[in-house]
Amino acid sequence: MDLLITLTDAAIQKLSAMEREEGIFPRIDCDVTGGCGISVSFRLIFDEPRKNDTVLEYNGIRIMLDRFTQRNLDEVTQIDYSDEHGFTVGENFVSSACAIEIPL
Repeated sequence: MDLLITLTDAAIQKLSAMEREEGIFPRIDCDVTGGCGISVSFRLIFDEPRKNDTVLEYNGIRIMLDRFTQRNLDEVTQIDYSDEHGFTVGENFVSSACAIEIPL
């Protein structure tokens, strides 16, 4: 699957303006929670590169993600920024489906 990450103008401006420490880069992080229903959310964190990261570059901004996160992202994922909400990444989703096996 080809993955396309896009950044809004606001996200580009904020990431470009941020003074990042050397060796620390933006990373898309995936958080999966739940038992019967599953909730998947994404956020932008700042971290050191990891051994098996995929590094995407967009307008000179490098963004990292690991294989687990990559599997859960949509083919096209947008990163946005607002003063009110900070960085938002893609679409978070919740599945309320629950499979229950009933012996016959």
